[in-house]
Amino acid sequence: MSLIAKQTYCKVIREVNSLEQKDTEQTRTMYLYDDRVVTQYREFKIHDVLDISYRFIGDDGGLLYLHTINGVYPYIVKSSPKAFVEAFKEFRKTL
Repeated sequence: MSLIAKQTYCKVIREVNSLEQKDTEQTRTMYLYDDRVVTQYREFKIHDVLDISYRFIGDDGGLLYLHTINGVYPYIVKSSPKAFVEAFKEFRKTL
C-alpha cells in the first residue's frame, strides 16, 4: 500500500441546542493509495471507485465527487483537487 496523492477537504459539523445552532468546520484529508481511497470515516477499494470529478462553486472552493459502485460521495474542498483527480485518472489507466 503506497501513497499516490492526498487532498484536504472540509466537513461541516452542525450542533443544535435549545438556544442556537452552531456550525463547526473540520479540515480532513483524503488519501489515494494504490489499492484504496481513504477518508476519515470511509474506505473504498480502488476497484470500487469508478471516477473522481470536481466542480468549483464561486471563489471559495467547490465539491469533489467520488463516484463509486455504491453511489456518489461529495466532499467540500477549499483548494483545487486537480492534481488529486489527475493522479487518480493516471493510476486508473494502469489497472
